[in-house]
Amino acid sequence: MKALICSRPGAFEYKDLPAPVLQPGHAIIRIKRIGICGTDLHAYQGTQPYFNYPRILGHELAADLVDADGLSGFVPGEALTFIPYFSCGKCIACRNGKPNCCATIQVCGVHVDGGMADYLSVPEAALVKSEGLTYDELALVEPLAIGAHGIRRAGVMRDEYVLVVGAGPIGLGTMEFARIAGGCVIAMDFNETRLEFCRKGIHVAHTINPSAENAINRLGEITNGDMPTVVIDATGSRKAINDGLQYLAHGGRYVLVGLQREEFCFSHPEFHKRESTLMSSRNATRQDFEHVIHSIKTGLISPLRYITHRVQFDAVKDAFPEWLNPSAGVIKAMVEKN
Repeated sequence: MKALICSRPGAFEYKDLPAPVLQPGHAIIRIKRIGICGTDLHAYQGTQPYFNYPRILGHELAADLVDADGLSGFVPGEALTFIPYFSCGKCIACRNGKPNCCATIQVCGVHVDGGMADYLSVPEAALVKSEGLTYDELALVEPLAIGAHGIRRAGVMRDEYVLVVGAGPIGLGTMEFARIAGGCVIAMDFNETRLEFCRKGIHVAHTINPSAENAINRLGEITNGDMPTVVIDATGSRKAINDGLQYLAHGGRYVLVGLQREEFCFSHPEFHKRESTLMSSRNATRQDFEHVIHSIKTGLISPLRYITHRVQFDAVKDAFPEWLNPSAGVIKAMVEKN
């Protein structure tokens, strides 16, 4: 089979590899769509934590089932997606219903090879039925589940102000599920094109560009002086994470969805006086995947509008560097396989 391997930061190469062989408890799937996410971009740049080279990237996937080891409820040829966080089922996190942060987690396309290939072997327990979604929609379920999980972690309540910092695909999904939860959403980003998409594409009422206005003053105006009770970082930028606390209301929750390699820091007195709650949000669970699929099926969210760029699998190597350029206007690049 043909695979695209990230051999080192900044370098891709196509190779012919043996197709996977069916193993006990696993399924073989044929890849149809690959969504490109921040993890892939950061891996290519050499800034992704938990990463070793060479690696086959890709975990936002839609596929057809080829074969499975006795799996009931699925039939060969049917479309599906899967939960790309392979957990042990035995550690304290797994025993407490949090396989998304398993102590020995193996994330597809990060710790183990992913879906930039013709075929992939995955645990049967990770498969998720399509419920009638298209390949494009199925490939968008995983990144949307990241946002859905972050909102569930934050415990967003109706009518509270939720500031999402970062209007990339993860941030956009986070905004959508904050809206679905009843929150009043505020988007913050330096990229005016992405803020325009927030306003027109997903109908976010309030947007802030910190390079063009005083963010703290604007947040005070929007919230009648209270500041947002939930602040969510979806940037993966150390500076943005460090700056985010200043936007938080007293008694508020600060949730880190974005991930970067370095230490982060902020003023202990500023954190303490707010009696702030700080939490991370890692990956997602089956509950989040099901919430996303239901939301797409019922029209609560229409994620196909996120797709701004499409390429065939054979063109990914040449197209990938362009997607790193902010001027390219990429929100979501989608790779198609026949």
